[in-house]
Amino acid sequence: MTLDYEIFELGDFALQNGAILREAKLAYKTFGTLNAAKDNAILYPTWYSGQHYDNEWLVGPGMALDPDRYFIIIPNMFGNGLSSSPSNTPEPYNAARFPKVTAYDNVRAQHRLVTEHLGISHLRLVTGWSMGGLQTFHWGAMYPGMMDLLAPFCGSAKCSRHNFVFLEGVKAALTADGAFQDGWYKEKPHKGLRAAARVYAGWGFSQSFYREELDLKTLGYASLEDFLVSFWEGFFLPKDPNNLLAMLWTWQNGDISANTLYNGDYKAALNAIKAKAYVMPGRTDLYFPPEDSENEVANMLNATYVPIPSIWGHFAGGPGTNPVDVKFLDDKLKELLAS
Repeated sequence: MTLDYEIFELGDFALQNGAILREAKLAYKTFGTLNAAKDNAILYPTWYSGQHYDNEWLVGPGMALDPDRYFIIIPNMFGNGLSSSPSNTPEPYNAARFPKVTAYDNVRAQHRLVTEHLGISHLRLVTGWSMGGLQTFHWGAMYPGMMDLLAPFCGSAKCSRHNFVFLEGVKAALTADGAFQDGWYKEKPHKGLRAAARVYAGWGFSQSFYREELDLKTLGYASLEDFLVSFWEGFFLPKDPNNLLAMLWTWQNGDISANTLYNGDYKAALNAIKAKAYVMPGRTDLYFPPEDSENEVANMLNATYVPIPSIWGHFAGGPGTNPVDVKFLDDKLKELLAS
């Protein structure tokens, strides 16, 4: 089988928590061609459970992320099953023993990919949805001189306390299945995955989405139960639970100031971001409410608050679910890239 992505071998990669991810691997895919000046590169990190395939809806001819104009790099987050993850790491750091990886670790690895492996010293844009947004904020704070533009959408610079609590529900559902066996399962703990899917279902889309019955009228499901089984359980069942838990930990501990650069000073980390930024929350996103984005923008030097006017909740930002939201997002990215 021919892979449609490449692997950057990081070697023994020291993590923030003190562990070493031995023979660490960063999977990535590129679109388009790097120009002679090497100034047309866009970095577009993945999101919770997503792989590079799941980002491709925002890439295409005539779109903001146009491979005919830009060199687009999609790095896969640690834990997503393609880059180093619980499911593909050899003993002893396999499965439930996979080390804790932060967004800071992910972005340091991506920086090495961009600079060492691809030979790029400056990025035109860094953008991403959800946890991709978390990584986008990290890029801006960790390497403030390295990009012209930032566009995190439906994401945050720090996991809020409320968001943390939501994720505790997902974690509890995954680990409550007897078949989970503390992460050393022999067979897929499908009860836990189905339960996690139902926890997620109440958060991924907004109250208005359900009130307007968009699951039936727009997405074409036969009933609410059909939507919960087909869309949500179908979304979670192919995933590896240890991978989901590894990325969940990364999400819960996401904080652009939790490093030696800023020593927990969150406002200083936001204030250090130099790039021109569009911070784009979903107006009805239950994970990352617009108030959090307003707070981020208030502490950034060159940021504009651009809410997505949608009742699709968190899914206003991806993964290409609603064409109206895709157009809004694409238009704003074109506007930002033209500036």
